[in-house]
This record gives sequence, C-alpha cells and structure tokens, in this order.
Amino acid sequence: QVQLVESGGGSVKAGGSLKLSCAVSQFYGRQCMGWFRQAPGKEREGVAVINSSGTTIYAGSVKGRFTISKDNAQKTLYLQMNTLKPEDTAMYYCASTGWTIAACSFYGTYNFWGRGTQVTVSS
Repeated sequence: QVQLVESGGGSVKAGGSLKLSCAVSQFYGRQCMGWFRQAPGKEREGVAVINSSGTTIYAGSVKGRFTISKDNAQKTLYLQMNTLKPEDTAMYYCASTGWTIAACSFYGTYNFWGRGTQVTVSS
C-alpha cells in the first residue's frame, strides 16, 4: 500500500505560481509517480509523471511551465507550476504505481491516489 497526501493548492491570478507537494508513504526502486488533474465537467488528464530514475514526461499543455520533481529522502513528490493560466484550474491529484517494471506513462497502473488539492487560477 502506498499512501499519498497532497498540499499546496490555492487561488492565484493568471501568470502566478504555485508549488504542490505530495507526501508519499513508500518509495520503491522501480516506481512511477505523477500528477493528474480534473476540471469540472472534464475527464481526468495526466499532467506530469516521473520514474524512479528521474525521467519525466509532461503533457503538451504544461511543458515549459510545470516541473515535476521528487525528494527520495523526504519521500515527497513536487509539482512546480509557473505562468499559470485559467485553464489550469482543476483538482490536482498525485498518484503512484506500486513496484513496476513497466515504462512510466500517463496510462500506467496507478493504483494509489491522493485525495486531491484544488488549484484555481483567475484571469
């Protein structure tokens, strides 16, 4: 079991920044972790994922503005969000696979999810 708890959401104006954190109870040697978001009336979408080696994947809509990172010692996953836009408004969730040999992607088996943190960007 992997438990995840997000923090750091809030309300900002367009162009502003926020940094989300996710406390992760278990880090494995081979594991995918990521950030996903869901806006009202829309399907959940992948934002960024990172593997145990630190290789990252970003959605095209956030590339160059968001940065995913992790601190193995602190067992924490981060999402630095810069130049925020109103369309970034959503509930943001962190998620993790268990130990896996699969390559990381947005479509992996993310069995463990946090409860989410709300990000609201006003124009």
